[in-house]
This record gives sequence, structure tokens and C-alpha cells, in this order.
Amino acid sequence: MFNRDVYINRRNALKKSVSSGIVILPGNLETPYNYPANTYHFKQDSNFLYFFGLNIPGLFGIIDIDTDTEYIFGNDFDLDDIIWMGPQPALTELALKVGVKITGSLKVLNEFLGNSKDKNQKIHIVPPYRGETKIQLADLFNIKHTEVNRYISTELIKGIVELRSIKEAIEIAEIEKALETAYLMHTTAMKMAKPGTVEQEIAGIIEGIAISGGGPVSFPVILSINGETLHNHNHSNILQSGRLMVTDAGCETSMGYCSDITRTVPVGGKFSQMQKEIYEIALNANMETIKHCKPGILYKDIHLMSAKVIANGLKDLGLMKGDIDSAVEAGAHALFFPHGLGHMLGLDVHDMEGLGENFVGYDAEIKRSEQFGLAFLRLGRKLQKNFVVTDEPGIYFIPTLIDQWKKENKHSNFINYDKIEQYRDFGGIRIEDDLLITDNGCKVLGRAIPKTVNEIEQIMNI
Repeated sequence: MFNRDVYINRRNALKKSVSSGIVILPGNLETPYNYPANTYHFKQDSNFLYFFGLNIPGLFGIIDIDTDTEYIFGNDFDLDDIIWMGPQPALTELALKVGVKITGSLKVLNEFLGNSKDKNQKIHIVPPYRGETKIQLADLFNIKHTEVNRYISTELIKGIVELRSIKEAIEIAEIEKALETAYLMHTTAMKMAKPGTVEQEIAGIIEGIAISGGGPVSFPVILSINGETLHNHNHSNILQSGRLMVTDAGCETSMGYCSDITRTVPVGGKFSQMQKEIYEIALNANMETIKHCKPGILYKDIHLMSAKVIANGLKDLGLMKGDIDSAVEAGAHALFFPHGLGHMLGLDVHDMEGLGENFVGYDAEIKRSEQFGLAFLRLGRKLQKNFVVTDEPGIYFIPTLIDQWKKENKHSNFINYDKIEQYRDFGGIRIEDDLLITDNGCKVLGRAIPKTVNEIEQIMNI
């Protein structure tokens, strides 16, 4: 965990965002894999971790805004725990490490919340994303689980988003650690991308690298020669010459901070001319994003700029036609680029998404579009210094989508459907970096992972 003052300062800042009442931040419980004693790797709730810092299951963090008092509730480890896990610190000792002086058991928490209800204190929670958390809260509030959502506080959500969006130097350092491990994951995947290799072999090796680096993968590994499926978790294919392999993978540090990188490489280590042409367009979109990101600019505008780079490149190849500004405004480019350019990154790989994407990525100034493709943009609002965001343009040839649009004659004034047939089995390309927004620009975080055609072919043929 970080120094205790980090957590004290974060909680003090949150108190200024919530007018009155009590803030309840439940930590996560252990989650059984197939029976109670066999659990998944424990993942602490990110909001609890951010404000209370303890990576231990079964805890509740409470901030009483009215009395300016903070608590951690949970049960101490018992003898059975110690037999299996070894000596464990008391809750009071753990709480002091994060600057909390008052602790109590979960039974005491029930009494505490009963007193709060008697005083008619307003209760603030964030949206529970696990069923067991909702059941815990329902039991604590003595209500049906279907009524828990009425305590979700927009005031609290906005306060947390405001704080967690701006990354502290210590957080950026953790993300850099996660990126150092991601460098090894992706360069290893590149070197293994040889004809005859089963995708699962590569996916398993790079997941092991993540674990050996101090934390698990930050999301299930996406690795496939069928890269036109944006989040392809099927790793059963055998790599074949002439195919492209998309690897979208990252890891967590022991402190819970994430990396998220995507690279696309030619199986066997050499791009064909057709692959190279499409790849260079996607890479140009990635690089133009890096050139233009800075505080005060809407990320939606960066997304649309990237879409125009892609559309112009595809027009040069005869896949699109007509006025490109009009094509992008109409959403015709989304046949090839149907997702958003990027998202926030931090303690969650899609940072704070559990609080609601529209709270994180949008605000009073800009609302989410309903247009196909643009609607999937997770981050549209103005960039600020010390945001950490992903830059991940892509170009995909999705046969089902192509067939549907062609049947509907959709955007036929901008799309050359006859030419697309030559690319029907092309697959997909995505190139992703993690960016720190600086005073007047941005910085690509982490050690440079090969991404130009020459860099990729060189490392694959060592």
C-alpha cells in the first residue's frame, strides 16, 4: 500500500464533494471458483482500495461526513484462518496503516448503521456490481435487495470520478510498472507468432508473465487470428501464414494498477503488401492521436480525427469514396472502425466503469452519441492534465456487418462494397498505447513496444 497520508488526503478530498450523511464503500468478498474453499484470485473493490488501501476481503470503509469521522469495519482473523494462512495482523493495526483510528466488527457495523438511520442520516453508496455485495448491503439496510439501488448517490459518484480521474505521481509510477510487464508479454507473443503454434500456447505464456510480474492480467487475454472479433477470447486456432494475430493484453501490479496494450503482427514475421497498407493506416491514426492529445481538447474530437485518418487512408485504397468529412459525420467509417478510440486507465482497465460510463467519460458539456460506432466511445469529455487514457484505433473487416450494410445499401455513396470483397477474409488490426496527458501534450507511457512495420518484422525474425 501507499503511505498512510495518501489515503488520508484522498478521503479528506472526498469529504468536500459530499454535502452530508455517511459514505459506505464495501470491500469485496472472496469469490468461490467451484466450491467455497476454492476461490478465484482475490480482487479488491477499486474504490475501497483507492480510499482505504487494504487488499483484504470482507471489509467496509465508512466516512461520516457529518462528524468528520472514518471507520473500517470487518472481522478479525480467527484461529482457523491463522492455521491456514499464518499469523495475521489485527484489524486495528491494519487500519492505522491507512490512517483510520476507529474499527469494529461487522456486528458493530450493523449497530452503527442502525444509529445512523435513527438520526436520519443520508446514506451514499456507489452502484454494486457483484451480487454478494448487493445482498450484504440489503442485509445491513434491512431492505430487499431490489431496493438497494435507491441509495446510489450521484453526488458520491461525481466526487469519486473527479478524484480518480487525475492520477497522482505514485499512480503513474505503478502504471509504468504494469507497462514494463506488458512489454515482456507483447514482445514474447510476437516472437511466438509462428505458423503451427496454437493460440492458447501464446495466451497461456503471456498470462504467466503477468502473474510473474506481480499481478494477474488486467482482463482476460484477447488473442486471435480472427481479430475482426473485437474481444476474441477463443484461443483454439492454429496460427497460419498469411494471417494477422491481434493481441490485446495487460496486467496489474501488486497495487492493482493496470496496463492495456494491443499489437497486431503477421504470423511468420512478414507483412504482405495488403496487410502493410491497412496496418500503416491504423498506425497513422494511432500516431496522430498522440500528436494531438492535450488538456482542454474533447477526446470525442480526437476520436473523430482518428476516424478521418482511417477513412482517408481507406479512400486511397479504393475502399471508401466521396467527401471524407461527410462520410465520418454520417458514420460510414464505422463499418471498418466500429468502436471508440479509448478509455480511462488506472485501478480498473476501464477505469471507474463500474460507476457508470457516462459519469466517467461524459459530463454536462458533452453527451454520448447514439450513432453506431460513436456510441461505443467510452471517453468523450475534455482531457485534463494527468488523465491516463488509451489510444487504440483499429480497422476490421467483419463479414456479417459487411453483408448487412451491403444488403441495406447503407452509406453506398461512401463505401465501395465491390472492393471490400477482396478484403473479406482479412481479419482485423488494432494498435493500442497508454497515454499520460501532460501540461501541453501527452506522453506514451512505458518502454516502447515495437509497432512500426520494420520494428515488428525485426523482433519477429531475431
